[in-house]
Amino acid sequence: MKYALIGCGRIAINHIKAVINNQLELVAVCDVLPSKMEELLSKQGLAENKDILRYTDYRQMIEEHPEIQLISIATESGSHAEIALYCIDQGINLIIEKPMAMSIADADEIIRRAEANHVKVSACHQNRFNIAVQKLRKAIESGRFGKLSHGSIHVRWNRNKDYYTQAPWRGTWAQDGGALMNQCIHGIDLLRWMMGSEVVSVYGQTKQQFHHYLEAEDVGMAVINFANGAVATIEGTTNVYPQNLEETLYIFGQWGTVKLGGKSTNNIDVWDFADETDEDRSNKGLEEAASNVYGNGHTSLFADVVEAIEKYRQPYVDAKAGRDALEMVLAIYKSAAEGQAVKLPLKECSTLDFVGRFDHERNKKMS
Repeated sequence: MKYALIGCGRIAINHIKAVINNQLELVAVCDVLPSKMEELLSKQGLAENKDILRYTDYRQMIEEHPEIQLISIATESGSHAEIALYCIDQGINLIIEKPMAMSIADADEIIRRAEANHVKVSACHQNRFNIAVQKLRKAIESGRFGKLSHGSIHVRWNRNKDYYTQAPWRGTWAQDGGALMNQCIHGIDLLRWMMGSEVVSVYGQTKQQFHHYLEAEDVGMAVINFANGAVATIEGTTNVYPQNLEETLYIFGQWGTVKLGGKSTNNIDVWDFADETDEDRSNKGLEEAASNVYGNGHTSLFADVVEAIEKYRQPYVDAKAGRDALEMVLAIYKSAAEGQAVKLPLKECSTLDFVGRFDHERNKKMS
């Protein structure tokens, strides 16, 4: 399958590895900075391969290569929707890095146009393919927890000033959002997916504690009420000293308790069920090695999308999943700004609604 990549920044190496592992034909890469393309390709020993074309304009790339069947978008988040809608209109299947868009309106338009153009779109929530996560999902689907009581996700990471200096779009409302949207959205996706995707209400709090040079939050917390009666909490931050601590997911049910841990929900720390089996005993202490916090899921996600295109089915992580995760983060932002719980579904909301949210607090602390 002929493939191209748009955006050659921090996460792009996982996309290139997934392309190689799935034996896709890498037609072209695109980035506004030529140096980024060369740096990325050199990491995989591909810098001397002139068959891989380089573009600084994605529209030109697509116009000159109509044979491209699949593109992944790994640019700054604020441009995801614009690029996605252009690609969809050209009939190109997509993998879109998180968040899929920055507004409910754009996410809904991506879903609408993809259906109208018979295009497959996958939101790149690759942690769904972690071994530990897949085992948990299987337990959920088979009813082993009984009635779900509650759950939680904790994303306790570190991001220092250098991280934001090297990519000034990070931490801005137009291009990124804060810790919840950038660092925590994968965990939020897993929590909603496991607990039951239908959410009744969200009550959130966000703060800017240490990163006063940003526009958005560096810590956020929320309480979620689900339609099935379960409740859940979210804690996400980039304020942990001195380095990433953990990304942990807890699920508590009538007959089961599970805690997934590690740096990216890639380990099983607790696995207890009333009807314990030999497989359960072997699951305890499972650790999936990963080279970085993004885990190993990109390869599996790409494989699934390729199969979805070939068999004309929906991807395992489809555009609706991307909208669901985005909606959760926007609901927390909206609740924190308004000081009250927010009912779902959200019909209209964008990160741009929160421009200036921390200006007064930041100016006070910097004066």
